[in-house]
Amino acid sequence: MQLVDLAIVQVYAAPTYGWRGYFAVHPWIIYKRRGETAYTRYDVVGWRAPQVLPRNYALPDGLWYGAPPELLVDHRGKDAESMIDDIEAAMLSYPYAGRYRSYPGPNSNTFLAHIGRQVPALKLDLPANAIGKDYRPLTSPVGMSPSGSGLQISLLGLLGVSVGGKKGWNSICWV
Repeated sequence: MQLVDLAIVQVYAAPTYGWRGYFAVHPWIIYKRRGETAYTRYDVVGWRAPQVLPRNYALPDGLWYGAPPELLVDHRGKDAESMIDDIEAAMLSYPYAGRYRSYPGPNSNTFLAHIGRQVPALKLDLPANAIGKDYRPLTSPVGMSPSGSGLQISLLGLLGVSVGGKKGWNSICWV
């Protein structure tokens, strides 16, 4: 089967730019529908404010400022095709499309965590150093975890707890 005949959804993360790369990652999502020959990429890029959510800003699986990305999620076929509309709807509902703050968020990790919450079928498990993935506004401190498989309580991503089955039976993570 050629890739043109296959829907694909992938999430990548690479160390952030400069010295911050020792402590944090920058994630992005790419997808293509069955029959398409090119991927669509979305990620949040702070220095592009107020348009922090560019489309096709960089190569789908390219280096991020010289750092090779790690593939976090890879869905193919009918499962991928069925979640693309939900992913696009989640992007449109991202509440911080005009805002960016490196720490504690909202940032690129907040964006991917939002998509993970809205599209549980993505089964997104952002790494521990995805600074900003736990960012929740003070007006909404309780909700679904970024993986879409548990419960999270978080105060601006600075203090909180997540409980769920994604990383084992009732694992608890302090943020």
